[in-house]
Amino acid sequence: MEQQWNPASYPQSPSAIFLLVATSYTWLLPVTSPQRIPIDPQAAPEYAHSIRLDGDIILGGLFPVHSRGDRGTPCGELKKEKGIHRLEAMMFAIDLINKDPELLPNITLGARILDTCSRDTYALEQSLTFVQALIEKDGSDVRCANGDPPVFTKPDKIVGVIGAAASSVSIMVANILRLFKIPQISYASTAPELSDNTRYDFFSRVVPPDSYQAQAMMDIVSAMGWNYVSTLASEGNYGESGVEAFVQISRETGGVCIAQSLKIPREPRPGEFDKIIRRLLETSNARAIIMFANEDDIRRVLDAAKRNNQTGHFLWVGSDSWGSKISPVIGQERVAEGAITILPKRASVDAFDRYFRSRSLSNNRRNVWFAEFWEENFNCKLGMHGKRPGSLKKCTGLEKVGRDSSYEQEGKVQFVMDAVYAMAHALHRMHRELCYGYPGLCQRMASNIDGKELLGHIRAVSFNGSAGTPVVFNENGDAPGRYDIFQYQITNRSIAEYRVIGSWTNKLDLKVEAMRWRTGDPSLPASVCSVPCRTGERKKVVKGVPCCWHCERCEGYHYQASEFTCELCPYEMRPDSNRTGCVPIPIIKLEWHSPWAVFPVFISMLGIIATSFVIVTFVRYNDTPIVRASGREMSYVLLTGIFLCYAITFLMIATPDVGVCSFRRIFLGLGMCFSYAALLTKTNRIHRIFEQGKKSVTAPRFISPASQLVITFSLISVQLLGVFVWFAVDPPHAVVDYGEQRTQDPMAARGVLKCDISDLSLICSLGYSILLMVTCTVYAIKTRGVPETFNEAKPIGFTMYTTCIIWLAFIPIFFGTSQSAERMYIQTTTLTISLSLSASVSLGMLYMPKVYIILFHPEQNVPKRKRSFKAIVTAATMSGKLTQKGGDRPNGEVKTELCESMETNSDETTYLPCAHAQKCTLPM
Repeated sequence: MEQQWNPASYPQSPSAIFLLVATSYTWLLPVTSPQRIPIDPQAAPEYAHSIRLDGDIILGGLFPVHSRGDRGTPCGELKKEKGIHRLEAMMFAIDLINKDPELLPNITLGARILDTCSRDTYALEQSLTFVQALIEKDGSDVRCANGDPPVFTKPDKIVGVIGAAASSVSIMVANILRLFKIPQISYASTAPELSDNTRYDFFSRVVPPDSYQAQAMMDIVSAMGWNYVSTLASEGNYGESGVEAFVQISRETGGVCIAQSLKIPREPRPGEFDKIIRRLLETSNARAIIMFANEDDIRRVLDAAKRNNQTGHFLWVGSDSWGSKISPVIGQERVAEGAITILPKRASVDAFDRYFRSRSLSNNRRNVWFAEFWEENFNCKLGMHGKRPGSLKKCTGLEKVGRDSSYEQEGKVQFVMDAVYAMAHALHRMHRELCYGYPGLCQRMASNIDGKELLGHIRAVSFNGSAGTPVVFNENGDAPGRYDIFQYQITNRSIAEYRVIGSWTNKLDLKVEAMRWRTGDPSLPASVCSVPCRTGERKKVVKGVPCCWHCERCEGYHYQASEFTCELCPYEMRPDSNRTGCVPIPIIKLEWHSPWAVFPVFISMLGIIATSFVIVTFVRYNDTPIVRASGREMSYVLLTGIFLCYAITFLMIATPDVGVCSFRRIFLGLGMCFSYAALLTKTNRIHRIFEQGKKSVTAPRFISPASQLVITFSLISVQLLGVFVWFAVDPPHAVVDYGEQRTQDPMAARGVLKCDISDLSLICSLGYSILLMVTCTVYAIKTRGVPETFNEAKPIGFTMYTTCIIWLAFIPIFFGTSQSAERMYIQTTTLTISLSLSASVSLGMLYMPKVYIILFHPEQNVPKRKRSFKAIVTAATMSGKLTQKGGDRPNGEVKTELCESMETNSDETTYLPCAHAQKCTLPM
């Protein structure tokens, strides 16, 4: 890389600077003395000549008339548009200003135009011409052949310079011009570095800096949805500064990552561009290539892409150095198709078109490069000394631009003219200030035009430019950012052209619908490192590359809270179908139409009907011996408990609320408590009677119906007391249990609406009833030896045995399904069926035989002889003895007539009828 000129490290004397530069670049020729020998005989190459226009005030001009030469050759091929069009625009603008009676009246502008050959070092050598007049020549040591001192022709004094085009050239030249206080206005240099007013204080430009251009290109990339791009820059200030500005903006704004930043060397080796293409393909997802490269490099990059069969792969985004130029894409239309380019907003200058079309070899002799342009433009040869050897066609000189060749105004023509006019307006303002009322140049301007003062007038100008757009400068000498955005398109008729697809003036206005792509697909092509994650997926960014990521789905009950995070939904919610938010978990309960509810309800309804039928029958035959012998009061209590056991099914299935939950707490254990309290009282009574009979003939206490009811309701009150304490400690209410059916799949999760009755609370509620049941079973076992027909001892025993089996089966089923997703259904169904089966066993074994006798064998429902308690006890004692002796009988039977029931109170004797002549069988 060339070392940049640092003015602070060199002597500040203009003479010393001139000699230093002349020594460095070996370029300084005497003007008139034939005795002087050039310092370097090679210092005047083939294209090292210039255009000179006489005038009162001389402006310098720097244009890339030729491209950069290869392998040490300073200059290469002619640039028709960037070179000839632009310098002709400067001369045309000078012509217009000289003819304008209002602008610089009586003052003629002249020009000294040099060729930079698109090379900064060569341009620096050429620009020394502009400062010769400011150098004091020391001829004391120089003598002519006759001994006379040499006579130096006074060189033109340059008051301002128009140019250069390339930023690297402008930077190099600006370092020289600022030392001699020569203002410089560029028509094409856009490097952000040139905005530094402390280093380039005499530099201005009519085009916006690349900082604006880089922002516009970033906005384009963002609008296209591209977040993974590569950059490609020509080595030098323009390319490197442009890419640096783009990269800086990408870091500040975020959202766009740079895959690779490649640089094109000033002197590329053979195969260098093929190597660049291969490197760009290493990150093939970064299809968009941001190019800050000169015209020659652009052409060679496109050619390398074509050679490597990458037509259509890359999405080119070119800076204003590409703009709407034809030369980079000639012969490479297909590989350049779809390229998006940017160019400072401009308009074609019609007057220049008329001027340039009228140019010919005969009327444009002032342009020393026009003959070469003529040969290039018309593909012909001018005589023996033409620049195109081997051409068969000979130029006639009658060819016409635009008629015999294609013509399109070069994009920077407007800015060249605006730069010249800006210098003229500044000179005009200076003339009015220094030479007010004086026609032509007054002495103050003729002797010396102060560059510092002229610079102040340049920064203060404001006028409408050649295309009608305003020309102004900010404090750094920059023009405002206004850009047109182009796309290189090939129409259906295979016509390639640049089409305007938008503009940028501090913000982007892009017409996406006007864009066309090589594939014909109207959708925008992608240039992303990673495809966007689907909804419900978060980005796991690759370390160090924020635009590359892996997509991870938000699992379980997590939802996509942001682009990069998944968060857990609240406990009562679950992710929605696309996992971008949370929705309430559906709430369920046991429905009446559910199969889990239909069967228990069916059993309960049958049980309620059967229980109601028994109650009605007992009430109807309330005074018959069988009803009286069954103990009417206790039977009704027992039947009430059986009815409640059936009815609790409906409360267990009903929709939970405060009322339902309250009734569940009360009646869940109350039905069983009624049943087993009554049975316990009965079995206890029987046990006490026969135990008392073994000791004496005195009747035991509390065996009357009233006493039995008091005992029964005392037992029941314990259950009610526990329920009321439960109410006080933990008031009933309905809750939604989201944990019961919180499955791994959130879509299957359900909230269960239920009463706040835990498993422990349920066991406590049923525990007392189960205790009564177990105690009753114990008494049933103890009274198993009483006479078969005595007060239902045997049926009660069978009832209790069966009930114990039912509840022993209930416990593992109920608690074994506590982790099941169907827990609510299984446990509710198991509990209700267990209650119904318990009630059904009691109803079937204790009351169905009696109802059968009452309804179908009324002849057996008759009273028998009355016996006193003494006789009953004696008979019971004898039956015990007979039972022991019965073991010695062959058939193991003993016939007796123990069929009378005991006397229950002093006023009433109840009867137990015996079937078949009162012959009852006693078991062994």
